[in-house]
Amino acid sequence: MPMASSAISHFSSVSTSSLCFNFSTKLLRQFPTHFTKSLTVSASASTSLDYSTDKSSLSSKTSNWQWKFKDNSIKIHYEEHGNETNGPNKNILMMPTISDVSTVEEWRLVAKDIVQKSGDVNWRATIVDWPGLGFSDRPKLDYNADVMESFLVDFILDPNSPVNRMDLVIVGGGHAATIAIRAAKKGLVKPTAIAAVAPTWSGPLPIVFGRDSKTESRYELLRGTLRAPAVGWMMYNMLVSNKKSIQSQYKSHVYADSANVTPAIIENRYELTKQKGARYVPAAFLTGLLDPVKTREEFLQLFEGLDGKLPVLVVSTSGAPKRSKAEMEALREAKGVSKFVEVPGALLPHEEYPSLVAKELHSFLQDVI
Repeated sequence: MPMASSAISHFSSVSTSSLCFNFSTKLLRQFPTHFTKSLTVSASASTSLDYSTDKSSLSSKTSNWQWKFKDNSIKIHYEEHGNETNGPNKNILMMPTISDVSTVEEWRLVAKDIVQKSGDVNWRATIVDWPGLGFSDRPKLDYNADVMESFLVDFILDPNSPVNRMDLVIVGGGHAATIAIRAAKKGLVKPTAIAAVAPTWSGPLPIVFGRDSKTESRYELLRGTLRAPAVGWMMYNMLVSNKKSIQSQYKSHVYADSANVTPAIIENRYELTKQKGARYVPAAFLTGLLDPVKTREEFLQLFEGLDGKLPVLVVSTSGAPKRSKAEMEALREAKGVSKFVEVPGALLPHEEYPSLVAKELHSFLQDVI
């Protein structure tokens, strides 16, 4: 995602006191039995959406929910999109891809497309910003995968949550998908099904430089520097919080087609990087603290743990960076994966090609209801 690639492209080394980390520019090119296991979507890539329901019956709203975590009360931003026509209701929880520019907006068109489709079921979609990202509060917590998992579980199970956990399907992108899979494998949440869109498990630096005692020490130093009051903001502004950097990263690997990267998208993402506390979660993500597992074997075991328990859809992308693509491909014939499809796109296919992703998700939803 943007922060990692900017770091790698702008620095051959980073030095702050005893901190020295060599970067490489290489990262820039980087449970029904009737399911069809693997499918490649060959439809032409398009961002247009086909709505087939009377729009007067549709509703959308934004609101906030208070997450009580340790001694903190954290304001969490979410959106709800629904269909008010008569009929049974089913629920979808959509989790944005974890990155320095993560936002509910990346799922908005997909959510609207699904809830507007006519059928036997009315879908209600809730999209929520992670703590420390998007339009949620960004306190200086010690963010890691366990914290994010705790948030997901609390958001689903809390009596005051806006999410109805009955007949709930979880949809997540990137690390969000894998965190949801991990929580389900542990039995912390019990969704009807899970859809993993462009799932990832390794942070940008660990996926390139690996994990050993030496690199982990360097990750820790870099992370501490990014969280520091003065120099942290300086480094964050250099790596992330500038439009040129964000545009470069979206065109290189976040989107598959650079023509789809519009000035409006860049301006929106830039504003997200200016929020108070914006650098804390990216510092953890970049250096691997948000990784739900540490190896591909553990990644595959998460999915295997759900085999026969609930349907799991994996949506891979044809234009993902090489290393991320390899991890997605490892799921093609993996146990626990009920259906595997491939769509155009890179790391944010649901934002770049919402109609294609919505089509695959809706097909999956029709199978699991």
